[in-house]
Amino acid sequence: MSEETNTDRAAVLLAAYDDQLRGGAEAADVPTSSDGPVIRVEYLTRGFVSYRSLEGLDGAELDALIARQRDCFATKNQPVEWKTRGHDLPADLPERLIAAGFVPEERETVVIGESAEIVERLAGRDSVEGVTIRRTEEKADFERIAAMESTVWAQDWSWLTDDLVSRQATGLTDIFVAEAGGEVVSAAWAVYKKNTDFTGLWGGSTLAAWRGNGIYKALVAVRAARAVELGYRYLQVDASGDSRPILQRLGFLAITTTTPYVYTPGN
Repeated sequence: MSEETNTDRAAVLLAAYDDQLRGGAEAADVPTSSDGPVIRVEYLTRGFVSYRSLEGLDGAELDALIARQRDCFATKNQPVEWKTRGHDLPADLPERLIAAGFVPEERETVVIGESAEIVERLAGRDSVEGVTIRRTEEKADFERIAAMESTVWAQDWSWLTDDLVSRQATGLTDIFVAEAGGEVVSAAWAVYKKNTDFTGLWGGSTLAAWRGNGIYKALVAVRAARAVELGYRYLQVDASGDSRPILQRLGFLAITTTTPYVYTPGN
């Protein structure tokens, strides 16, 4: 595919991403409240700020909007994440967030692929010798996944068990586990965005000893096939620096970047 065609296609995908996955769609099925163009998503332990566009806001008006979101969650003693995208306006939004006490986390690249195309590209690569990949709804498996993630990241990820339980209960998430010799070596989940064309791909962390064996690609393949089965046209990933080149080689296109800015009361 030519560079020009890729550019045109990326523009179409970016428009679909903005129209279908931001604002109210991003906050679906979660308690919310509104403040002008932004929607406050009220998770149990953390807030999240979503919006489709901040067009027309700048200066003192934008600073006041940022401060209200910060203070809303500070009164609950909860951190809040304001997730920016690289194409958002105004261009000085990151600087204004930092001035309000928000701290940037790692920037990721938003990549999107056509589900059917990814299935075709990964034909025959949906399994790995010596590894069993299966879909699970069992809390015991979620606990094992959380333990695996804790090992990968050298942090306590026990909270992930309840998170996966609640995701699975919505009927809009499929959770896949990869096992070898009875050990969970990787896991990933697909989140189906209701009333959109999109499936979000999350997870994919793999124990160090099992990296480089094609497990990540196999998990992409099984989730892509499931998305096609359920009628979702696009796959979307907030890709780390490690996963982005893999996904781009599989046919995903980079459309923008995303950076979380987090305010934590007391810090």
